[in-house]
Amino acid sequence: MGKYQLFSDMMFSSLGLHHDTLICNTLPMNTVFLESSGRYGYDFISGEYLPAGKDEYYIRDKQRVELYARSDAYRHLSPDEKAELEANGNRCGNWDDVWVSAVFEPRLVSRCLFAGRVRIGNLGEGLLRCHDYTVPAGITGSRVISCDIGDNPAIHDCRYLSHYIIGDNVILSAINEMDTTNHSKFGEGILKEGEPEDLRVWLDPLNETGGRGILPFAGLICADAYLWAIYREDTGLMNAFKRITQNGADKRRGYYGIIGHGAVIKHCDTIKDVRVGNAAYIKGANKLKNLTIKSDERDPTQIGEGVELVNGIIGYGCRVFYGCKAVRFVLGNNSSLKYGARLVHSILGDNSTISCCEVLNNLVFPAHEQHHNNSFLIATMIMGQSNLAAGATVGSNHNSRGNDGEIIAGRGFWPGLSSTLKHNCRFASFTLISKGNYPAELNIPLPFSLVTTSADNTQREVMPAYWWLYNMYALERNSWKFQNRDKRVFKVQAIETAYLAPDTVAEIIRARALLETWAAEAGVSLSDEDAALMVGPRVLERSPQPVKIIKLSRGYAAYREMLVYYAVKTLLEYFAAADGGDFLRFQAVHPDAVSFDWVNLGGQLVPDVKAAALRTAIREGSLASWDAIHAEYEKLRREYPLDKALNALQVLRLLTGETISAEQWKDFVAESVKTRRFIEEQVYKTKHKDYADPFRAVTYRNDAERDAVLGRLEDNQFVKIAREDSERFYMLVSKPVPK
Repeated sequence: MGKYQLFSDMMFSSLGLHHDTLICNTLPMNTVFLESSGRYGYDFISGEYLPAGKDEYYIRDKQRVELYARSDAYRHLSPDEKAELEANGNRCGNWDDVWVSAVFEPRLVSRCLFAGRVRIGNLGEGLLRCHDYTVPAGITGSRVISCDIGDNPAIHDCRYLSHYIIGDNVILSAINEMDTTNHSKFGEGILKEGEPEDLRVWLDPLNETGGRGILPFAGLICADAYLWAIYREDTGLMNAFKRITQNGADKRRGYYGIIGHGAVIKHCDTIKDVRVGNAAYIKGANKLKNLTIKSDERDPTQIGEGVELVNGIIGYGCRVFYGCKAVRFVLGNNSSLKYGARLVHSILGDNSTISCCEVLNNLVFPAHEQHHNNSFLIATMIMGQSNLAAGATVGSNHNSRGNDGEIIAGRGFWPGLSSTLKHNCRFASFTLISKGNYPAELNIPLPFSLVTTSADNTQREVMPAYWWLYNMYALERNSWKFQNRDKRVFKVQAIETAYLAPDTVAEIIRARALLETWAAEAGVSLSDEDAALMVGPRVLERSPQPVKIIKLSRGYAAYREMLVYYAVKTLLEYFAAADGGDFLRFQAVHPDAVSFDWVNLGGQLVPDVKAAALRTAIREGSLASWDAIHAEYEKLRREYPLDKALNALQVLRLLTGETISAEQWKDFVAESVKTRRFIEEQVYKTKHKDYADPFRAVTYRNDAERDAVLGRLEDNQFVKIAREDSERFYMLVSKPVPK
């Protein structure tokens, strides 16, 4: 019989098959068999996994009640309804297991095959509309296998629809295959009953070797991923995370796929083991497999044409369009993949957008932007508010011996056009990398700096505090932009968007100390405005060539301005939020020094001592679920204003070396007012360059055309916002200052 073989009774028995089974391609992994149709649609849970006294629907029934949040009354079909259904070209091996609600119009069901237990909610005349797409209620041209269908369905031309619970007012149209297996995990890194450990799905962020692997779960956020990926030496913590993830899920087999209320899925090829939230809109997808797609009427998720997504979690309000590929991934709330982006073994934080590029093995905190086809990001942890320019190749392994390299960058990381970085590197917050090939590993501990390379690629230069000195418009606008673009409805975690915050302040303090040490070693005065500093070799760059620090004096002074402004602004805002406050009283109530060590916990800033206590609680079991851990994040968020104010107080103590007097406080306030004026002026001047530079005007016939295209400088939105921020700050300052 060639590759087709009729099995003997003994062979059937050994495989647990019926004696009348015809086998095609009889290799174990590709066994295709023809069995008796009598059990078609039944036995979803095999006997060994079915608890005593339970039928195969016991989990399904629980899911159905949870989705519909009501007690539906179903009935058998009447003889006339069965006859009309068959007259309409419908078939079923057992019409007695097709249940319907009180309102059921059999004329709206045609050319379908039903198998297993099928329950249909109210079905009457009507149209379902989403945007301009309008289809009649009904079920036509479909194969429906063991499904619960809610009220007012529009299910048309679904070739294979198996083991799903479908909400009310759902449109399913022109779907090739949509089914659920009895061991489905919906993108989570768990195991079902009887499954071996090697079937568990891991994500490998930050390091391609898998040494920082984490298990995805439906509620995963960047804070969870950070704790799991970074503290690898803490074996107890690692074991706790795995245990919490597995115990947080139900390992029983038999869960059905879910399609939430008001969802629309049309013109898709394969959808397998997918859980879809309410109001999701999915069209033209090639393949969706082993996914949780979060969606809600208030924050719907959309998935578009040519998309292929496998083994992932997709957050609320996400957009995935135009040929994107993602495998083993987590996509945070209000994030987007567009235009052929590839996301593999990566966690992408909330409020992020990736287009046209390759992102492999990364942990990326919220508010990341990467829009260009010829950029890639490999084996990194990027700690938020970042942007990758066209041609940026961050983490190329082609110039190293292995695939075990890593890059870690603080908030505000910005590799410029065609910048090439190799593993291993570390960058302080708000580091801007100028265009160029950087042939050796870099360690840049100076925040807000500009890193450049010479034309002959032999000399690297670093300008401390570049953003503060020369690009204030972008610096101030970024903080506003990231906050303004935070459109999340479901804000699981607080995200710090201010560029001056405890994490960057700690980096500034360390940077000032380093500059003092390096200057002393080189015999250079930090007050000499013309001084430059040669550092190295093998300090800032893994190279025998020293790195040149330029604008040394101005950068050092700028760091102090930033510290004072941050400290005064933070304290004044804290006093205002507390409905009044007195600096001297606050200082007296909090006499103890606090550490400058903070952790960027996935975008939320937490004192290191509290982060350590959090890890201890997880390791020792007092925080034994992800819900409990997330509740602790919320507690830390509530404590953040005071923690930040204490941090600000400690900054002023550091600058004075003593308890601060009323007169010193007044001086700090006056200095911060001067700095605020500087910020507003620099915002204007930075943007003014776009109007004053003659080369910026070469494409315009005259100023009127330029203003028609760009708008007048005086009307620039962010210039106005900067003025408003100044006024708010002056209002804080105008409140009585203690004498």
